Amino acid sequence: MGVKPRTDRPVAIIGGGVLGRRIGCVFVAAGYNVHVRDPSMEALQGVVDYIDANKQEYSLMPRVSKDKGFAGNGDDVRDEKKALDGGLADTGFSTVDFESYTQAPFGNYKTFTEVGPAVSNAWLVIEAIPEKLDLKVETFRELDERCPADCIIGSNSSSFKSSLMASKISTERKRRFLNMHFTMPPMIRTVEMMTCGETDPKIFSYLEDVMGECGLLPVTARRESTGFIFNRLWAAVKREIMNILSDGVSDPSEIDLLWEHMFKNGPLPCQLMDQVGLDTVAYIEDNYVQERGLDPKKTVDWLREHYIKHGRLGKKSPKGGLYPPLVKSATAEAQPANPHTAAKDIYLLDVGLGGNARDVSKVHANGKILRLNLATQKLTPIVVGQNLPDGIDVSLETQRIFWTNMGRSTAACDGSVWMANMDGSQIRCLIPKGKVHTPKQIAVIDSRKKVYFCDREGTSVHRVDYDGSNHEIIVQRCVTADMKLSEQMRMWCVGIAIDDEHDLMYWTQKGPSKGGCGRIFRAGLDIPPGETAQNRTDIECLFDCLPEPIDIEIDSDTQTLYWTDRGEHPMGCSLSRAYVGGEKVDMHKVILARHFHEPIGLKLDRGNNIVYVADLGGSLYSVGLDDGMKVELVRNDGCYTGITLV
Repeated sequence: MGVKPRTDRPVAIIGGGVLGRRIGCVFVAAGYNVHVRDPSMEALQGVVDYIDANKQEYSLMPRVSKDKGFAGNGDDVRDEKKALDGGLADTGFSTVDFESYTQAPFGNYKTFTEVGPAVSNAWLVIEAIPEKLDLKVETFRELDERCPADCIIGSNSSSFKSSLMASKISTERKRRFLNMHFTMPPMIRTVEMMTCGETDPKIFSYLEDVMGECGLLPVTARRESTGFIFNRLWAAVKREIMNILSDGVSDPSEIDLLWEHMFKNGPLPCQLMDQVGLDTVAYIEDNYVQERGLDPKKTVDWLREHYIKHGRLGKKSPKGGLYPPLVKSATAEAQPANPHTAAKDIYLLDVGLGGNARDVSKVHANGKILRLNLATQKLTPIVVGQNLPDGIDVSLETQRIFWTNMGRSTAACDGSVWMANMDGSQIRCLIPKGKVHTPKQIAVIDSRKKVYFCDREGTSVHRVDYDGSNHEIIVQRCVTADMKLSEQMRMWCVGIAIDDEHDLMYWTQKGPSKGGCGRIFRAGLDIPPGETAQNRTDIECLFDCLPEPIDIEIDSDTQTLYWTDRGEHPMGCSLSRAYVGGEKVDMHKVILARHFHEPIGLKLDRGNNIVYVADLGGSLYSVGLDDGMKVELVRNDGCYTGITLV
């Protein structure tokens, strides 16, 4: 990432209300030191309570980088950064009482009732006080006097241009003064920035990178405007909604239903106009112009002048429309499934080894179960403090999640299997330490009330009832003392998939890391009569010499097997599939998608014709089953293993 959190000097928030405390929490969760000033002690206590309760959730917001501004290379960029920094790293918190800071693996924060001490050494100040112009003008006059000369000052105002609030600040300060409007993190992560008319353009590049590193989605208006981009859009929507209601055409519930379906689960507004065709959009708008006596200059006339006249009609045009033309093959006419419609929630395992694990000495308690809402991109921790979690699945019938923890040492028998309610409550251990070595992928089968999982170093496949009873080993691979480690790894069982309809189970044996010795096996769900887990004769090797197969899924209806592979590029770090039905297995394997970053978990979503893949690089993808179209849905500093859908 291009920008590291500034811990030498604080970010100051002026105003500790609903939005001010959220802005403060954004920066604390990203590792910045924060000062919050509010004249009310009650408000400041609310700030403390809010940040303490929510910084963990805020730290999970996906971090983005635009790879521009000061994240680039070259002397020009370094010179720009020096010009903005203005010696920020000189003195540290020279006017701050360090002992009164709350120490945490996040940023530190402190509250103030006076402006002067809060901002005396700040590098960035964000105002979040009530929307009263006179109050804001006077506040910025005081901030200009009390803040360091190199400090950037932003207003969170959404209704006033920053130029209106700058009447009492110095000419030099105006180069470091802007609007900086936060919406409502972590639910809505957008931050809109806008010039006061004199703001140094380099400020925006720098702050876009900072906001991205904080897990926010920065957008900069191209010019000063009354109302930010979304404010103006929302104002138009509100006006038309009131027109619809006053004309008696519809009611609020129907309007909200249409909005949710069209813009939450369907195409976005500009994409929808391109899909309809900009010429058609203009014809439709002509009717409104004529009926209502509207001025067409900045709507249909502008559209025809800048787009339609140039043959830019939308998706039907090779020149594109509001968006550039799509590059696609002659046969790929169908659009890939919208990944945001694919599931209500996704449960992800963060194994705890990523960049978001702030204290590596506590790696064995860094693991988390996260719930991801795809529409909002919100990541919510459900269970924390886990010991290297690896596999997860859900019982829809009992509304419980089941997961495996690999344990502290691969050489010890200290893994475990757990379950909890969907919200993370009523956690219960099904299989405690001492009963299993390194449990990996897990498969929950409601029809049998059974949990199946693989034990890597235990070289075995297990199953257990939902209540933890009837724990049994149903496959045991043979490892002898004289085997080389690479030979033992060939016996390591990792991924498992259950085909309940055909009474079959599939599992992977990964082999050495990047070794090209991985295998996939199949056997019946029950040990044949008179045989044991060690000597059962129904085990069939389907595939050999795979790069390094990990997790696995089976589509019972189509008898198609899917698996992730961590092996070496180009065949490894991939998602593959193969047909495994019929008397003889079709050995033709297909790489559906590749170039992941150590892929582990996968989950089919047949209803939307996609499969999800999670990788140790901190990304979650959807992959189209028809075209292999890979879409990155999440990318952050996590380290993801197991995945399941609800």
